[in-house]
Amino acid sequence: MSRGPGEELGALASSILAQLEAAHAAREAGLSSCRQAIRSSGRAIRAVHRLDLTLAAQLTAEAETAVRHAQEVLRPFPSVAHAGFLHDAEKEYVEAVATAALVGGESPPGHEAMAVGLPAWLNGLAEAASELRRHLLDRLRSGDLDRAEELLSTMDEVYDLLMLVDFPDAITGGLRRTTDALRAVLERTRADLTTTVLQSRLQAAIEEGRRAVGA
Repeated sequence: MSRGPGEELGALASSILAQLEAAHAAREAGLSSCRQAIRSSGRAIRAVHRLDLTLAAQLTAEAETAVRHAQEVLRPFPSVAHAGFLHDAEKEYVEAVATAALVGGESPPGHEAMAVGLPAWLNGLAEAASELRRHLLDRLRSGDLDRAEELLSTMDEVYDLLMLVDFPDAITGGLRRTTDALRAVLERTRADLTTTVLQSRLQAAIEEGRRAVGA
């Protein structure tokens, strides 16, 4: 005897519910790992600014572990993986790695080497360049103008790279908005550095004049 519609629908419902339960469990596990990755990445960036590179490396490793776990549990569920929170976690992880690399005068690894999505890598790189403003201002306060100028040059180089990426936001993960934000940060930073350099030159000229008068 063949099964009636009710029995078939009941079996179908059981299958659907099992799939949804699995997707929900993966989402919860992925969300937890992504939150951990974002927290660790933020702390790693703060450690870089404090020049505590050992702690920064430790926290970045924690962020990577969390990102890898999220990627693994979400891999069977593409629709959940593309909901946005994994992209955000990857982006913050890239930002932490790129900030440390740029502060250290090195190029950050590419998206394939980091095993993250290209949109996350591009946006993370842009935000890392913006983070250099804080490091640059710290160098200005310590009187290291040469290092501040090097950091501004690095910010310029990243911005120039990102300006080459002229594709719709649906492909780049909203990169245009992030690049616009970087441009604003870059302009403020350039103005701050220019003002400080001019003040330094003026102060040097005044001191030179005083020495000449005293002589």
